[in-house]
Amino acid sequence: MEQIMDRLAGKTALVTGGARGIGEGIVRRFVAEGANVMITDVLAEEGQQLAAELGGSVAFTTLDVTSSSDWARALSLTEEKFGRLDTLVNNAGILKFARLDDLTEEDIRQIINVNLIGTMIGSQAAIPFIERAGGGSIVNMSSADGISGANGLTAYCASKFGVRGFTKALALELGPRGIRVNSIHPGGILTPMANPTNVPRETYDKGYWIYPAQRSGEPADIGAAAAYLASDDAKYCIGTELSVDGGLNAGHYYMQMPGAPQPPQA
Repeated sequence: MEQIMDRLAGKTALVTGGARGIGEGIVRRFVAEGANVMITDVLAEEGQQLAAELGGSVAFTTLDVTSSSDWARALSLTEEKFGRLDTLVNNAGILKFARLDDLTEEDIRQIINVNLIGTMIGSQAAIPFIERAGGGSIVNMSSADGISGANGLTAYCASKFGVRGFTKALALELGPRGIRVNSIHPGGILTPMANPTNVPRETYDKGYWIYPAQRSGEPADIGAAAAYLASDDAKYCIGTELSVDGGLNAGHYYMQMPGAPQPPQA
């Protein structure tokens, strides 16, 4: 059985998009490692249910990450409830699977606003709170598609490449101020957003036979990565890109050469 450490005891984190999927995986891991967590999301019912399940070290508030006033309110509530803010996890995100030809201007602006602008204004708003706690960390959720492109995800890739670059620039600015900024690059994680048609895992995993892991990942895998970056174990990680993608971006296979995977049986 996996041994969960207590690396986040005494720390408080705010997690955006924390009601389900990757965000839920992060919340559960942070709580298991001893942190207080403010779950934020636009999905109020799911967020309240998760907070009620996890108990007194967890609270929930709604947060539209594109709204500066929502950020000010959520951050103040976190400090009032738990006395401090050590870690911000900018996890909230959206995507739409479509060719660029078929995206509306509204689609493109919404994806950029939530994924990139939301991360930027949230980080900006959180800086004084984390400084009051004596320093801490910001963990930004980029993507494997923020390292390499993917068809059907042009706007999403643009937003996640943006998060990747923003993370490095902000890491330079905030490192001397005691705030570490790093990014996580998930790939192939089975979540409601990535699997909107809710196909079974065994069916979903067949799409990953061309990657080394031969399967999709779980939200808990990203939770473990975020807990590491938020902990003192990662005290020398600044501007780091942590890929948790089953080898998606490790390279590509020459299918005619030794060592290539075999396609799944029909």
